[in-house]
Parts: sequence; structure tokens; C-alpha cells
Amino acid sequence: MAYTLQQIADAIGATALGDTSLIVARVAEPASAGPDDLALLTNPKFAAGLAAGKARAAMLWEGADWEGMGLAGAIVSSRGRFALSGLSRIMDPGQHFGSGIHAMAVVDPTAEIGENVSIGPFAMVGARARIGANSIVGPNCSVGADATLGADCFLREQVSIGARATIGDRFIAQPGVRIASDGFSFVTPEKSGVEAARETLGDQGDIKSQTWARIHSLGSVTIGDDVEIGANSCIDCGTIRDTVIGNGVKMDNLVHIAHNVEIGDNTLLAGQVGIAGSTKIGKNVVFGGQCGVSDNITVGDNVIAGGGTKMMSKVPAGRVVLGYPAVKMETHLEMYKGLRRLPRLFEDVSALKAAISKTDSND
Repeated sequence: MAYTLQQIADAIGATALGDTSLIVARVAEPASAGPDDLALLTNPKFAAGLAAGKARAAMLWEGADWEGMGLAGAIVSSRGRFALSGLSRIMDPGQHFGSGIHAMAVVDPTAEIGENVSIGPFAMVGARARIGANSIVGPNCSVGADATLGADCFLREQVSIGARATIGDRFIAQPGVRIASDGFSFVTPEKSGVEAARETLGDQGDIKSQTWARIHSLGSVTIGDDVEIGANSCIDCGTIRDTVIGNGVKMDNLVHIAHNVEIGDNTLLAGQVGIAGSTKIGKNVVFGGQCGVSDNITVGDNVIAGGGTKMMSKVPAGRVVLGYPAVKMETHLEMYKGLRRLPRLFEDVSALKAAISKTDSND
């Protein structure tokens, strides 16, 4: 994966300076970069590390004195982190899964396999499944019966896609992703303690031993284009209708999406986010790590929730929230400041009580 500085700059929309014919084969941090590496230095505060390495070229911030740094060439961008997106794409060596259908893969004869599809060892493709052109199905993956996988998709190892799931183009699933598992839906013959507690906000009534009957998932999962799902994340089937994930959605590792959830386009979910059943998430929403959303509520477009936020009721569009339960971020910060001030307040109250008591005793 060796390129000249000019080739890289052209590919990512940046500017090449100095010896633009210089060839680099890898990207490295400044202090560990060798003569054939491109040092990644888009923040001036890390510039001192460049002297510890042996890089001849670096990706730098706009206006950097690359000649003063002793470099033979440089790539500069006005937005370094965005440039890193393109740089990492062209320099990624990939997983080397190979091409074609591996002899140890099991592909049902009724499945439709597009052109230039790679299917790895021990992978299974079920009856009437469809896999689009240029897609990669890694080792030990499973694509269920009647499932559809679009073009240019990439399933890392041990990904499973259940029956009747529909997935768009350019889908990426990291190792261990589970799509279209059954939803967590159970019911008791009579009203359960949970239902009673929800109605009364705490009182279960007479507690009885009850058994749970399973509600099967008749729906599946529909996923749009350009979606990426992190390792060991799970998306459950809908009960009657499909669970729906919009275009451009990105999920981190260990995210759980329950039955009947709808997630709007270009939403970003960090690690360990959990969204309960039948909840609707808007477009361009961002949830920090370990956010939780209660069932049957709506989160509007462009909402941002800080890490650990628990949303128990509707969140209006455009709101920035934090805390448990979720409140406006500025409100939460004021509440936190107040909490930290409590010990001092208690001391002040104790002092006032002592002063009042002393005054009373002198009357």
C-alpha cells in the first residue's frame, strides 16, 4: 500500500508540498515514524514528537513550517481529522479474506450471489438469500433464508444475519454482530407485577408467582445504506413490523437495539447504548457511551445525549441532555454543582443552628 505524497493528497482533497514524489508505505505516530512512513501530526501540540522519529514526510496542520521541521515533503489539510478519514481508507491493508467462494463455505443453491462476491470458510448462506456485487462475507458468518445484503457490503468474521432481514449497500458489520435475533417479548396470563408497578409507579399489589409466555418475532430488521455496526452489537427483530435502521447510521461496540425500534438517518450511537422496544429515534442524533432510552418514547432530530444519560420520557428535537433522568445539560451541570456544595451548606446550617441555640439560651 505505497503511494506518493501527491497521490495521497489528490485522493483525500489535501495539498502536497515539497518532494511530492516521495513514496510512503505506512502511517505512523511522529515519534515512531521511520523514513518510509507518513507521520501523522495534525495538532501542533504534538510537534515535539517528530524529532524523536525518522520521518521524511508528515501530514500536518495548515500553515505548519514543514521545512523548519526538517521534512522533505508534507501533506496539509484545513481539517486534519477529516483528512485522516480518507488517509486511513486508502492505507487500510484490509483483512485478507481472499476472493471467490471458499470450498468450506455452504451456499444454498437457491441463493443469489452477485458478481465478485467473496464468501469465507465456514460461512453459510441460506435459501433464497441475496448478496449484492462486490460484497465480502467473512469466515464463520451466517446469512439467513430470504435475507438481502446489498452491494459493497463487508461482514467481518462471525457475523450473523437472520432470516428475512433486508440490508442496503455499503454495510459494514464488525466481528460478532447479530442482526435479526428475536425480540425480548414475554407476557404473563394475568397482569404482572411489572405492569402493576408501572401503573402505580411503585406498588405491585398482591405478588403472585407467574410464568412468562413467549411472544414470537414475526417481523425482521430493515437497514439502510452506508450503515456500520460495531463488534458484538445486537439488533432485534420487530414483533409484527420490522425494526428499522436508517441510512448512514453508525453504531459502536456492544450496542443493543430492541424490537420495533426506529432509528433515523445519520444517527451515531457510542458503546453500550441500549434502546428499549418501540422507541423512535430521530435523524442526526448522537448518544454517548452507556446511554439508555426507555421503551415507547420519542427522541427528536438532532438530539445530543452525554455519556451515561438515561432518557425516561420524550426528548424534544435539538435538545442537549445529560444525567439520570435526562435533563438539559446546563440544568444537570447546575444540579451537580449544587450537589457538590451540599457538605458546605450542611456546615453552614449547623453553624446557624448553633448560633440560634446560643441566642435562645441567653434570653
